[in-house]
Amino acid sequence: MPLIMGMSMLLACQFAGELLAKGLLLPIPGPVIGMVILLVALLVRGKVPSCLRLAGEGLLRYLTLLFVPAGVGLMVHFELIGADLWPIAVTLLVSTAVTLAVTAWVLERLQRRNAAHGGRAEEDA
Repeated sequence: MPLIMGMSMLLACQFAGELLAKGLLLPIPGPVIGMVILLVALLVRGKVPSCLRLAGEGLLRYLTLLFVPAGVGLMVHFELIGADLWPIAVTLLVSTAVTLAVTAWVLERLQRRNAAHGGRAEEDA
């Protein structure tokens, strides 16, 4: 029963995201909006329910299987990908560089924040 509850929570968030994306004509995919809804709900709650943890760990165990259709698609549409190789390569490089830069920036901000909070805790003691 906990697994069913956890999967239901995940699917409900995805469904809510799909409704928002379609209803508000947003250019963001519904599952992404659903993940944001789930994140906000978890932040408000303050912890992950055990049923959701069980469902998430079960899905993560088989995550690699989800890459099989993508690999098959690469092999089937090899000619199409080859025709647009340069735009794809540039997009991949730019998006990777932006992701690394944003991740480094967030990490730096978190480290500064952590150091500031740690310094205050030592002064109070």
